[in-house]
Amino acid sequence: LSPGAKMGFFTFIKVMMILFNLAIFLAGGTLLGVGIWVKVDGESFLDIFGALSSSVLQVVNVSYLLIVIGAILLVIGFLGCYGAQRESKCLLMMFFSVVLIIFIAEVAAAVVALVFTGLAETLLTGLVTPLLKEKYGVDATFTHIWNVTMTEVHCCGLNNYTDFNNSYWFETHGSYPKQCCEMKEPFGVSPPLAHPHLRGCLLQGCFPQILEEIRTNAGVAGGVAAGIAALEIAAMAVSMYLYCRLDEK
Repeated sequence: LSPGAKMGFFTFIKVMMILFNLAIFLAGGTLLGVGIWVKVDGESFLDIFGALSSSVLQVVNVSYLLIVIGAILLVIGFLGCYGAQRESKCLLMMFFSVVLIIFIAEVAAAVVALVFTGLAETLLTGLVTPLLKEKYGVDATFTHIWNVTMTEVHCCGLNNYTDFNNSYWFETHGSYPKQCCEMKEPFGVSPPLAHPHLRGCLLQGCFPQILEEIRTNAGVAGGVAAGIAALEIAAMAVSMYLYCRLDEK
């Protein structure tokens, strides 16, 4: 290619890099804002986006996750956009390094999730069940999230209704949450374990149903993950191209 063509291609790649990372920066700012919103006023968020309540996002408090992802995207977007605009080799290398670290972490997480699926389920159960016993009925946002989840997914607790045994809610009210029951009001005594439905208590927990939902949508999730990985590889390739071209300039 002629020097003019090379310079034109360099300029095109630079502009695309700026626009792409500007979009990432704005997306990161949006996620950060939503994360803060969920943290400050999670109930109003669920009231507006109630359709999401049956998803896995309702099992845990997603505010911190959104804040972390938003902050990371802000940093990546800034490094890529400003580094390309200023033609800064330092910022471009930092952008490349951050994206590479994230890419490696994602691959490692995928491998762990595939190889140690049972272990991951056990760890999640061991983490969430104590929280359910301690925070349900104490933390308003946490309680509202679980109420919406149990109502719309038609489940009770993480594993089943016995997750509420010896919990703050059961010790305080002497009953299970009314979302666990087919009756309008919570019943006052524990149902017979062999016949929980005799008192209208839902037997199934939310965790198995959420896992089934995840497995059902595994193909879509895999496609999205592959798309993100492809974008990350392309971003690293473009940043390294600009970095090397700056040496020639």
